[in-house]
Amino acid sequence: MPNSQKSSTFVADFAKMCMDRANERYDKDDLQEALRVLRAGGIIVYPTDTVWGIGCDATNAEAVQRIYALKRRADSKSMLVLLDSSAKLDYYVDVPETAEMLLGAQDDETKPMTLIYPNARYLAPNLIAEDGSVGIRITNEPFSKALCAQLKHPLVSTSANISGEPAASCFVQIAQPILDGADYVCRFRRTDDTPCEPSSIIKVNTDGTFVIIRK
Repeated sequence: MPNSQKSSTFVADFAKMCMDRANERYDKDDLQEALRVLRAGGIIVYPTDTVWGIGCDATNAEAVQRIYALKRRADSKSMLVLLDSSAKLDYYVDVPETAEMLLGAQDDETKPMTLIYPNARYLAPNLIAEDGSVGIRITNEPFSKALCAQLKHPLVSTSANISGEPAASCFVQIAQPILDGADYVCRFRRTDDTPCEPSSIIKVNTDGTFVIIRK
């Protein structure tokens, strides 16, 4: 199959997946229990717009440290966070014009994109990289979007796996130690076995230049 045809097929399949997920209905009790745990400083395993994730309130340094420990990951490797709206970005980071342009180019047919922004603030210090940056993705997946909106804080989103092991693209791939170490495991989309991929990652600098870290 020619590359152009493969690309168009991927775009069509990805757009259908996004539409299907947007139309899914989650259990409100599931959402409220996840929120209760997050507000109490706990950690959850939950579905995102990409792979399954481990999350906590991104302003709670103790909860963030628990996730590093659960993943057996050095805290020098910062984790990204989710927001439900780009309108909230400039409270937490500087948003260069280049970032605004990249966000404006996003639509339902493009792969989810994490941007690394400069001058992070009002987040747990152990989430912020040594250069002061942090990765943020705007989620349009219904469950994670509702979590962010109702928590009223950014939500940590790191893949639900031990560091160095493959990310869990569906629930059945999550290792038992990860499930056992969380305070709550969300029920939504556990039976969804649609293959997922991590987001693209682009670092945007204050001067407007950018570096593609992962396509």
